[in-house]
Formats: sequence, structure tokens, C-alpha cells
Amino acid sequence: MHMNSASHLLIEDRPEFERLLDDALRTAHDRPELADVGRRLNTEQLRTMVLNADVLVTAAATTEYEHFVKVREELRAPAAASARASVLAPAAEEPVDTTGAGLAAVVAVLAPVLAATAAAIFLLVGYILKALSPPPAFADTMLTAGWFFGALTAAAILVAAIGLLLAALRNGSTEVHAVQAEGGGELSDEVARARDAWRHALLERGIVPFLCDALADPSTDPAAPVPYRSAGRIPHLGYSRPDYASPDDGDDLQRPSFTSPDFTSPDFGGPDHQPD
Repeated sequence: MHMNSASHLLIEDRPEFERLLDDALRTAHDRPELADVGRRLNTEQLRTMVLNADVLVTAAATTEYEHFVKVREELRAPAAASARASVLAPAAEEPVDTTGAGLAAVVAVLAPVLAATAAAIFLLVGYILKALSPPPAFADTMLTAGWFFGALTAAAILVAAIGLLLAALRNGSTEVHAVQAEGGGELSDEVARARDAWRHALLERGIVPFLCDALADPSTDPAAPVPYRSAGRIPHLGYSRPDYASPDDGDDLQRPSFTSPDFTSPDFGGPDHQPD
């Protein structure tokens, strides 16, 4: 929906304003002062009016909103700084072992692949030799080696799966701590109280009084024949038609009049009668 005004709310707080407006319209019949919702103006019309006047409505809770934003930013700043510091400068007691981690990852990936390949080769060759008549003496050795590498493949896959699980748990725990460090301020009691105070002020001093004024003003009826004009703090709703009048309306309309020019014939009597 197109807004014809720029709200002073931050982008992240705009959905909260619209959610609070929707809740107020949905529970309007629980308030005696909003009992007329749906008679002359329905909820969609009222919602459009409030959104079109969002600067005026949200200005009623400017003090509470500025305090909410200030507290939220103050609690976000240290968490963001500590998160950046932990990323740029790892702690001395947690040295980074790049070689060990890289070697372990290579072994975890290659060991199952190499073992499975060896198992497939030995088993294939062993069974082919077993099919010969008479079978060679080392056919059983090939089969034994194939089954050994098959067991080694299963063990390597199990070890790799356990390593991946431990790594996922370790990274998940680190991620949870990072999220708590970055967003813990928003969940604090101080920010929650500031947010509740802003929501209460916005609802009671902004949205509800605006809706009451819109419902109490008879000129806000979009079905009224008289074109609606903006009055007080209620924004313009609807369109007005230009006034047209036909040429026959009114007695004061003057029609243009024309008179033919006067022509007189020249005195001309031939060559024998010259004018005096």
C-alpha cells in the first residue's frame, strides 16, 4: 500500500506499528469508544486513514519511542563490539590449530573412500579367482583382505560421522553464544519495558484517539454526497469532482452579440454624372 507520508519510525519498527494497528482494529468492539467501527467506516478504510497519517499518529508517542531506540542501541553497541573483537582477535587461550584441523578433515574424507575402493577391488578379484577351477591358493587371501578393508570402511564412516556430529554441536554452541551476545540486549528487561511503554503510548495516545476522531466526524463518510474535505487532523479520504455548469444554467451568463456593418451604396451615375 502506498504511503503519502514518511514516518519517523525505523524500518525495523514499522511492522510493529502496523501489527499494533491491526490488533486495535480487530479488537475495536471491545472498546466502547470504537463501537461504531464497521457502520460508516469499515476496518480497511480506517486502516488506510491511519497509515496515510502515520507521521501524525506515531508522533503522539515520540518520547517513548526515542527512549526505546536509545536503550536498544546502547545495549546493542557493546555486544556488536565484542562480537567483532572475538572474530578479529581470537583469545590467546584458544589457539587456532590449522594444520591439525586440516589433516583430520582430509583423513576423515579420504579414509572411507580409499578403504571402500580397496575392499571392492580385493573382493572382486577374490571372487573371480574363486570362480576358476581349480581356484588359486591366494584367492582366499584376496577375499580376506577385501573383507578387512570393508570393515575398515565401516569403521572410517562411523568415525567420520562422530566427528561431524561433534563439530556440529561445537559450532552450534558457539553460534548460540554469538546470537545471545548480539541480541541479548533486546531481550533484557529494560528494553522490554521501554518497548511496552512505546506500544502503550502509541495505542492509547495515537491510534485509538485517531480512530475515535475519524468515527466521530460525519464528513468522513465516503458515501456522503458532499465531497469530503480534510478537517482537523483527519486526512483526506475520497475524491471530489470538479464543478461543471451547462451554458443554459444561470441568468447571468452573457451571450456574445454581433451586429452587421452598415454599408451604403456609392453615388455613381455614370460618366455624365460626376459626384459633386
